[in-house]
Amino acid sequence: MQRREMLRILAAGAALPAITTDVFAFFRGAHPAEGYALRTLNPHQNAAVVAMIDQIIPETDTPGAKGARVNEFIDVILTEWANDTERKNFLDGLAGVDKRSNELFGKDFADAAPAQQLTLLRAMDEAAAFESIDRPPRPAAYEEAGRDKQLEGNFFSVFKNITLHGYYTSEIGFTQELKLEIIPGAQHGCIPRGPGLGDA
Repeated sequence: MQRREMLRILAAGAALPAITTDVFAFFRGAHPAEGYALRTLNPHQNAAVVAMIDQIIPETDTPGAKGARVNEFIDVILTEWANDTERKNFLDGLAGVDKRSNELFGKDFADAAPAQQLTLLRAMDEAAAFESIDRPPRPAAYEEAGRDKQLEGNFFSVFKNITLHGYYTSEIGFTQELKLEIIPGAQHGCIPRGPGLGDA
């Protein structure tokens, strides 16, 4: 699968049931192993991301996005798949969340009370929904020109879509939240079938 196709799925917020096995496997491959060291997010940015994903998918009777280490999935997306412009836009959007939190509550987002965090995220979600209503459709030439900007646009919409994909393609999200089994692809043996019980 090409990077552009994967990013288009992320940006579109495609529902998991519509994702093919190959696409699902591609997302699963983006989840880092235990002991992952952040490569794009610094500790301050990571704290903001963890606080945001914890509000979007909190722990209930199953682990939430924080327990599924979605912040590390986001770091992989930013490091390995985002281009320089997409990465800058994402990090600028993250800085904007802190700026808004400081204006409203006098502290960075990660340091704000959970109720304050939720209030700010709801306002951002409403603004993103309103913006998507007023946004004109992209011209057909946009893709034809080879532009690769699927992670650009409204920061919160991009953040929310990456969070949802990161969570539901994680082992925790897939097996504990969705209660599905990770089934390997079809097995195609290399030995010709010989006579069996049904051949008598």
